[in-house]
Amino acid sequence: MKDDIKRAVEVLSSGGIILYPTDTIWGIGCDATNKDAVSRIYSLKQREDNKSMLVLVHSEGMIPSYVEQVPEIAWELLDASTEPMTLIYPSAKNLAENLVASDGSIGIRVTGDPFCRKLIEKFRKPIVSTSANISGNPSPALFDEIDPGIVEAVDFAVHWRRDDLQRGNPSAVIKIGTGGVFEILRK
Repeated sequence: MKDDIKRAVEVLSSGGIILYPTDTIWGIGCDATNKDAVSRIYSLKQREDNKSMLVLVHSEGMIPSYVEQVPEIAWELLDASTEPMTLIYPSAKNLAENLVASDGSIGIRVTGDPFCRKLIEKFRKPIVSTSANISGNPSPALFDEIDPGIVEAVDFAVHWRRDDLQRGNPSAVIKIGTGGVFEILRK
């Protein structure tokens, strides 16, 4: 794991994109503050750039650096969650503008995966996390389910957990509005 993290940080720092396991499914990632790297992911996934992608952070303490104001309900949801959960916050900041939705929102998940936590701690910035597939195709829970074209197109494919046969599920997605209102978009 240590060598994978070292190499992944080098790639992310140079504006590259990585293929890596998360606490949900296999993902494609980059520096969430690098507009050009984010554009490369949209291109690789053949995805319209008006469909925003989520961001992984290693701890709740990172969230205020990337959201204008964290609503109290977000802290309550984070405290109550026992499964991977992506919260869509209303006002993003300090992230690549092509990563942020047209309404200014951004999806952020505090990762529970030990590899992702260490990677983000070493990188010291949030990373993009989007499913490792061409847009519209099934999301890969296992490394062997990833299209070989995706594996070849990234700058680095992590070796950690390639043989893991435990299937993860996509995270729950909850959109937070104003005044403590929230909407569950995916359970």
